[in-house]
Amino acid sequence: MSVDELEKERVPRPAGIGLVGWLRWGWRTLTSMKTALILLFLFALASVPGSLLPQRGVEPGKVATLYQESPTLAEWYDRFQLFDVFTSVWFAAIYLLLFTSLIGCVLPRTATYVRELRRKPPAAPRNLARLPQSASFPGELTVDQAARRLRKLRFRVETGDGWVSAEKGYLRETGNLLFHISLLGLLIAVGFGSLYGYRGNVLVAEGDGFANTVAAYDRFIPGQQVSAESLEPFSFELTDFMATYQVEGDKRGQEVDYSAFLKVNDSPTAPVRDYELKVNEPLEVNGTQTYLLGHGYAPVFKVTDGKGQVAFEGPVPCLIEDKPTLTSGCVVKVPDARPSQLGFLLRFLPTSARLTDGSFASAFPGALQPEVQVLGAFSGDFGVRSGKPQSVYELAPPEVMKKLTPLVMGTAVPEPLAVGESLDLPGDAGKLEFVAVKEWMTLQVAYDPGRVPALVAAALATVSIALSLMIRRRRVWVRVKDGTVEVGGLTRTEGSAAGFAEEFEDIVKALQAAGDKDDR
Repeated sequence: MSVDELEKERVPRPAGIGLVGWLRWGWRTLTSMKTALILLFLFALASVPGSLLPQRGVEPGKVATLYQESPTLAEWYDRFQLFDVFTSVWFAAIYLLLFTSLIGCVLPRTATYVRELRRKPPAAPRNLARLPQSASFPGELTVDQAARRLRKLRFRVETGDGWVSAEKGYLRETGNLLFHISLLGLLIAVGFGSLYGYRGNVLVAEGDGFANTVAAYDRFIPGQQVSAESLEPFSFELTDFMATYQVEGDKRGQEVDYSAFLKVNDSPTAPVRDYELKVNEPLEVNGTQTYLLGHGYAPVFKVTDGKGQVAFEGPVPCLIEDKPTLTSGCVVKVPDARPSQLGFLLRFLPTSARLTDGSFASAFPGALQPEVQVLGAFSGDFGVRSGKPQSVYELAPPEVMKKLTPLVMGTAVPEPLAVGESLDLPGDAGKLEFVAVKEWMTLQVAYDPGRVPALVAAALATVSIALSLMIRRRRVWVRVKDGTVEVGGLTRTEGSAAGFAEEFEDIVKALQAAGDKDDR
């Protein structure tokens, strides 16, 4: 082995930074301003799918429609939790990283800001003429006179032997710091609302009521600290639902307005009060808000089984198939029918009209001439007692449908049924009667204790960023010697030199006036 090789072996190799070094590097990277801005951008970007795609907690009906129209696409959306964006794992990860990054930014900046506030303005440079802004004039201005004048202009002032140092614009850093604190407060408010708040969705038909209990919801999403006793004990009854539509012009059939008329009990012992529920005008009871989301039709059917007994009677909420005309698909399942269970696939036409080919369609979303098409009637075991969950908008799973006996299908489908008309099933299997037309509404009930704090934090962030952008840091020095006054100044904010030049001229004039006034 050569001498050079021996020397190389003796030289120790540089050690890596180690675990502690990597942790320190990761923490500095996470808490840097660049990372915070990137995470804030990702946080805003992650919220976009929640606005573009229907969310289960807000519009479960639209989610179900998307599954019917594009099942493959809907499954992919669901895999990436795009129907539950704000409760998804990836959204929570961005939220927590942003929260940690802001804490890491705010704490050291606050310490630096406090030290900066306690620090006195620096002494005046010897040659003020070298500063970006400078001026001199003859006069008998004293140091005390200059200090008083600059204090009136709201500068922080420090004096010395023949000089005055003044600084202004600390509110810029105050605004910057408050902006970060506001963002942190906004995240805390959102997190607090998620822990102690809840939201739920429910569908209510005309004539039915709702009580704010967990069992009454179609979908209930509680925070981790919410229990059944946390819910506000209010209730209401939907007495009437009224929707108005454009009847003429190019926008014929477009919704103009819709309202739900409620009988509300704020508590079990409170008196009944009337309330008109409208879009963007929620019902509020002690911080719990009830929002009107959508509406549709719930035709009333009565089903008589083969034994002559009324096996079902009531409104059936129908899923909207065509929004402009409110043509809706209805499913009626009658598990109590005898001797065999019955099921119906129906289509509700609010304003039925015969087309040139002999088929029927709805010409208007209002219920001017309501009729129901019977698309199919079946008997058999629909699996409703199997213990497996089934959708109310689906007659039966495909594997169950194969085992059912069709009673009415294809060319045997009769003319649409008007209100009061009925269809007798073949083989004395029973009868379906179209009784009346009601409407349903979908509601979201939400309690968010972080709503007001979040609003305050957002308002404070807006004001703070305005302060940060509009205010500039600047320094002014004055030297008084042998009947000559020298003034110099500079701005500590990049890009604001032009605006400071005008302010500097005003400061010089104010100092000249201060000396002239005292001379007189």
